Amino acid sequence: MGSPASRLLAWYDVHRRVLPWRVPAGKRADPYQVWLSEIMLQQTTVQAVAGYYRKFLERWPTVEALAVAPLDDVLAAWAGLGYYARARNLHKAAQVVASELGGKFPQSHDGLRALPGIGDYTAGAIAAIAFDLPYAAMDANAERVVARLFAIREPLAKVKTRLRGLGQSLVPGTRAGDFAQAMMDLGSAICPPKKPACMGCPLFEDCQARKLGIQEQLPIKGEKALRPLKRGAAFVARDADGAVLLVRRPESGLLGGMQQPPLGPWAEDFPSRDEAMAQAPFKADWKKRLGIVRHGFTHFELEIEVYETVVAKHPEAEGRWVRDLANAALPTVMKKIVGDDTVL
Repeated sequence: MGSPASRLLAWYDVHRRVLPWRVPAGKRADPYQVWLSEIMLQQTTVQAVAGYYRKFLERWPTVEALAVAPLDDVLAAWAGLGYYARARNLHKAAQVVASELGGKFPQSHDGLRALPGIGDYTAGAIAAIAFDLPYAAMDANAERVVARLFAIREPLAKVKTRLRGLGQSLVPGTRAGDFAQAMMDLGSAICPPKKPACMGCPLFEDCQARKLGIQEQLPIKGEKALRPLKRGAAFVARDADGAVLLVRRPESGLLGGMQQPPLGPWAEDFPSRDEAMAQAPFKADWKKRLGIVRHGFTHFELEIEVYETVVAKHPEAEGRWVRDLANAALPTVMKKIVGDDTVL
């Protein structure tokens, strides 16, 4: 009958997904490509990442190429993928690897963990997939599989460490990289959050939740916190050539280092027109656009009223006038505010 790992690997050999960053069976993975894909996949779906990954790799095929790229170019290429601190840390880590480590990624969990933007999960995933080291890669899919396999009934937030230990106990001495990816594929294809396909699961006989008939109740996520609503005003100024006034956000914090049109502060209510005009970057004939821009962040919802104007000459104001918006480091919410039809 074999171990759970051997059965899972046998299933994986037949059913493994074809993904842009996954090498054919028997081939050694490029640590740079593994690292790039794992950073992109943090809190983001495979479907959303695939296109970005291909474009990044085409533009910066090596860690050295990424290290010398201007940060603004990296942020612009990342725009729309979200969680922009990942892009800044990606650039920082590339510079560390290229300049301090001779272009070679550390071949240990602790060494990988020391790089900017790499936590325990990502270090484990890279160590396993790139170097075949025996580490569990506990992403959301793997956590769900392990929670069901061992019938863990406590809320996920309280048992992360326990799940990691149980996942680690399953890792085989060889093919650790394949095992990590098999767990991801199993969670995606066979053991999704709803309606797990237990009859097709290679761990059918081992799954304690399935034996108890509670597989669809696990894992227990706990109650979701209510997300507060914030409101504010944005100011989209264009010149006669269609260039838009953009300012840079602070390097730290939400959307750090990205560009945006000037914004007023966010509060519980929209500012009155007089308040909005006091927040505007310069005096002009500002017209309020019909409708409201809405955008959801992880911890709050945002609603923005947009004021627009066209100027004959550039007034004195902070920021710069940008005509090539397609290549500007504009996150999705700011594209909505500017009026980019591709994201509305």
